Amino acid sequence: MTHSISEEYALKVNGLSYNLPNGTTLLNSVSFNLHAGEILALVGLNGSGKTTLIRLLAGLLVPSLGNISFSNRAFEGLSITERARQIAYFGQHDDADGRLLVNDFVGLGLFPHRSSLSSKEIKNRIEDALDRVGLFEKSNYQIAQLSGGERQRAKFARAVCQAPKLLLLDEPTNHLDPAAKGALLTAAMQLGITVVTALHDLTLIDDFATHVAVLKDGSLAGFGHPSDIINPQIIQEIFGVQMFRLQHLNEQHMLSSLDVMMNGQKGFFVNKSSLTNRF
Repeated sequence: MTHSISEEYALKVNGLSYNLPNGTTLLNSVSFNLHAGEILALVGLNGSGKTTLIRLLAGLLVPSLGNISFSNRAFEGLSITERARQIAYFGQHDDADGRLLVNDFVGLGLFPHRSSLSSKEIKNRIEDALDRVGLFEKSNYQIAQLSGGERQRAKFARAVCQAPKLLLLDEPTNHLDPAAKGALLTAAMQLGITVVTALHDLTLIDDFATHVAVLKDGSLAGFGHPSDIINPQIIQEIFGVQMFRLQHLNEQHMLSSLDVMMNGQKGFFVNKSSLTNRF
């Protein structure tokens, strides 16, 4: 998968660590760089540090050690307004008030820009974001009337409205069926911006990400291109399952499958869902 990439580092993470007040280390000396337009998938077991890293990048946590640079500027030097205009965060648990209309909820992403937009521009950007995720027909529904998957798509639309340069996604495909997972990730790719996302579905990474970071016990166990990092040895070591590469029957590319245990029996395969432009 080819992505539009510039020579400038959009994101530099240097020796990033985070400790709880009791001294427990959740993230330990993580470092990596991303060019503008590159997409990083964070993978690892639950509790490996994925959410902590994303929250640090979003400015929701303050590092215990290390630093972050965004577009060659120290992260701590950015004002709250500058962060809001350039960085969008899609969290696992940032659920909206169910009484909000979908249209109004998505429009919250425009808050950092409203002073510079006309009412027509605001309306057009909200409608475009809703159309991108297939929720245009439900713009006047209340959030409480949406399914779990539709709420995920509404949160993504809110992030699209924000027009960020860096998009941070924490498990964005939760509650989505296989086709919708591919569609949401495709929509993220089509934005042409730098993306950092935590993902559990390893079989989607080859087509989606330019880079993968493997976290284990808060430390960076691997970083690089998916073809180098998502391999049987690392998957077995980190996740304790076997991974297989299978030739697609009708197309010239490989399918990734995981051999997992269910009720003590092996042989259940979780095959790759194709990325798609449709929700």
